[in-house]
Amino acid sequence: MKRTVLIGLFVLLSEWHLFAIPTDSLLHDSITKQLTIEEVQVTARRKTDNIMPVQRLSGERLQQLSVQSVADALRYFSGVQVKDYGGVGGIKTVDIRSMGSHHLGVFYDGIEIGNAQNGTVDLGKFSMDNLEEISLYNGQKSELLQSAKDYGSAGTLYLRTRRPVFKDGKRYNLQAGMKAGTFGLANPSILYEQQLTDNLHLSANAEYTYATGRYHFRRHQVYPNGTTAWDTVGIRQNGDVQSFRAEAGLFGYLPRGKWHVKGYYYQSEKGIPRAIIRNVWTSSQRQWDRNSFVQGSFQDEWDLGARRIGDGHRKLQWLVSGKYSNDYMRYLNPDTTLMYIDNRFTQHEVYLTTSLQYDIFSWWGVSLSSDYQFNSLYASLVHFPYPRRHTGLVAAATAWHYKWLRAQASVLSSSVKDEIKRSTQQTQHAAEQLQRFTPAVFVSYQPWLREELYIRAFYKKVFRMPTFNDLYYTDVGNISLRPEDATQYDAGAEYTKAFTFGTGALRGLQLHLKADGYFNQVNNKIVAIPKGNSQYRWQMMNLGYVEIIGVDANAGLVFAFDYDVQWDVQMTYTYQRAKDLTDPTDPLTYGGQIAYIPLHSGSVTSCLSWKEWSLNYSFIYVGERYHNSANIPMNYEPSWYTHDLALSKLFHFRTWSLSTSVEVNNLLNQQYDIILNYPMPGLNGKLVLKAMF
Repeated sequence: MKRTVLIGLFVLLSEWHLFAIPTDSLLHDSITKQLTIEEVQVTARRKTDNIMPVQRLSGERLQQLSVQSVADALRYFSGVQVKDYGGVGGIKTVDIRSMGSHHLGVFYDGIEIGNAQNGTVDLGKFSMDNLEEISLYNGQKSELLQSAKDYGSAGTLYLRTRRPVFKDGKRYNLQAGMKAGTFGLANPSILYEQQLTDNLHLSANAEYTYATGRYHFRRHQVYPNGTTAWDTVGIRQNGDVQSFRAEAGLFGYLPRGKWHVKGYYYQSEKGIPRAIIRNVWTSSQRQWDRNSFVQGSFQDEWDLGARRIGDGHRKLQWLVSGKYSNDYMRYLNPDTTLMYIDNRFTQHEVYLTTSLQYDIFSWWGVSLSSDYQFNSLYASLVHFPYPRRHTGLVAAATAWHYKWLRAQASVLSSSVKDEIKRSTQQTQHAAEQLQRFTPAVFVSYQPWLREELYIRAFYKKVFRMPTFNDLYYTDVGNISLRPEDATQYDAGAEYTKAFTFGTGALRGLQLHLKADGYFNQVNNKIVAIPKGNSQYRWQMMNLGYVEIIGVDANAGLVFAFDYDVQWDVQMTYTYQRAKDLTDPTDPLTYGGQIAYIPLHSGSVTSCLSWKEWSLNYSFIYVGERYHNSANIPMNYEPSWYTHDLALSKLFHFRTWSLSTSVEVNNLLNQQYDIILNYPMPGLNGKLVLKAMF
């Protein structure tokens, strides 16, 4: 009877998006399994269930990096380009495999972070202190029990926050931290966890960030003959930021399942540093943000018994999630020499998802997922269309594995309907309606069962609708924009090998190699280009057709020596040829590398640890680029690189411990821009203290 009721509820939600009247926000969840990060040892890796390429930073390794935000950490992944508009408060977005930031789904504790207004997620808003793992998937996760939204992006980024873990009979954890550094940085934080019962845990944390954002930079221009046109040094202005973030969550555990409810609040006020143009760098633009959401999920499992001896037990798993979010943003430009602007935007989002997974045999499973999402946008603009969007998603997937072969296939149905009106007195009317089906197929082959060598390939089609700003925003929106369609092809291999040695100073070695080649085709690619010297105003356009050929390579070595010495080295390399093939009659842009995509990029991280000491070094390199598809000298952007160094020590006392870290970033004080005319900080440092009780 219980199973019948659950299936009935699932079918009802599957059809809901066809006729439901929305209320106000969103939610989604694909729950990840609870993990406890143990002390790092050189051991063989657990046999992977991942068919798709995945990159991870977790546990101590994640905390050891000299980074302030999630966007900074993602620079150490291959195939990723981070667009940073300068300074502590500058916008930070991520582009994966030259597909654009809109094709990257960002999930926070299993539920996607949405932004119907402009489609991008500013990863500078998310703190590293409360994160336990960052995972980046090309394609999609290998799990069947996940929302339909998980199937809808070219790549997915999962941010998993810390879940309470209690050791030694303790019923609470308390952690207080403080970061202080250059540019006036002050960043206190606090975390409290309480074990209410054996199966119910509470977690609450908060942090405050303040920074002046003032740093020196150098600008110079050199003529083609090598002579200097001009050379000046300035101080970055209007880059200050004040922000406050608070989260609280309840985590419950069932005999075969789990649930959680989380509330999130973030607010900030920051200056928007302008582009350095014509030797002018002062700015008075300000931005206020207020983001809040409540989300939750419930997951359970039923054992249906075995069909026959040897078939394994059939299982039925159910996942349901929901979310409501409210986002407010105010932008002020009091400079009347440009144009006085004081605009306010409010977004509401409601999201519901449910998913059923049925394991027919131990080696074969199927799933069906259904999502409904409603978005609305209000603005203090004249003749604003007040858009509302209804999105319905249904995904069917199956996964099969037998000894050396694993495969997964899925198809996603997407229904999108927009409604607009020209004034608050007018009624809503349909503006755009779209229906798409996007399939995906993934295969992984293990030639030798005793060797951790996997050869894989996948094919996936995705699309993305233009955002509200793309379509409707005054002086920026382009209602004639067409949806982007993308096709991905990928083939790669992954190999892991662990060695142990009985004698000598070197006791163990672990080797991990991974490489993927890919070919992406993007039709009607939508590109956002800053308009003038503001980060707020953009020009939207379809490029037409883009082809992307690339290679992502990763190599990792972990050495274990005598006397508790361990050395961990990780290296990444990316090659990307992203061609604009829109107009064969345009000799300047046809075949040119699209804006801000380097041919070559890579990183190296190294961690040398001994007992409670660790020395961390990181190097990031981004090759030559152009800020326009016309790859001519006047659009050329030089390569840049940074060296970062951090020394940390953990002190143990009778009832508490203290973690200390001293970080030096951009060690050689290189002057560089990630985005043209938005200079990045030079040499800077930070002191980090964290007390754990």
